[in-house]
Amino acid sequence: MTPNPYPQQQGPAGAQAPYQQPWGQPAAPVPPREDRPNKAAGWLHMISVITLGLMAGLFFAYDVSVMPGLANTDDRTYVTSMQQFNAEIDGNGLFALIFMGAIVAAGLAAFLEFRRGRRTIALWAGLAAVLYLVVLMLTMGVEIPLNNQLADLGNPAKIHDFSLVDKFKGTWETVNIFRTLLNTAALGCAAYAAKLHGRAEALLSVGR
Repeated sequence: MTPNPYPQQQGPAGAQAPYQQPWGQPAAPVPPREDRPNKAAGWLHMISVITLGLMAGLFFAYDVSVMPGLANTDDRTYVTSMQQFNAEIDGNGLFALIFMGAIVAAGLAAFLEFRRGRRTIALWAGLAAVLYLVVLMLTMGVEIPLNNQLADLGNPAKIHDFSLVDKFKGTWETVNIFRTLLNTAALGCAAYAAKLHGRAEALLSVGR
């Protein structure tokens, strides 16, 4: 039987020395994945909170100022204003980035936390993503089709039948209240996930 050419060295009192590479260099310890700082997740949590906060603020502003103010105007002014609002938002690239970036940031944060075994943090971040997904579904399934119907009326100065306005008001404004509530709940979940992430990273720093 061939003897081991690299016998383990013995330290004082028979203690076993660390493993030595064949060329005499000690193997570098590789820390577990959970013990390494996760800066990417931290940035994603921050982006998620900011974008969700901006969207919740936009919806809330419509609830408490824009729509109540328009309700005090005539139908022609209402249609003109909403057409202009929607046209400005639809053509704004920054809005599109924030509108879709919120769910991307929350979803990726949840994914990274789950991979690291931080299930509680992943749960809260994932819940934020799910709640905001419902907001997107309401926007694309209800609000945008209504906006398109209003745009199809054409030039408000030439409109004679404003029967669509009453239906628009009742549905659009009610759905927007739900968007505000859901988006605010998503913001709360994202903020709590960010708080838990910060605590976990702080504990890692103390232990290092």
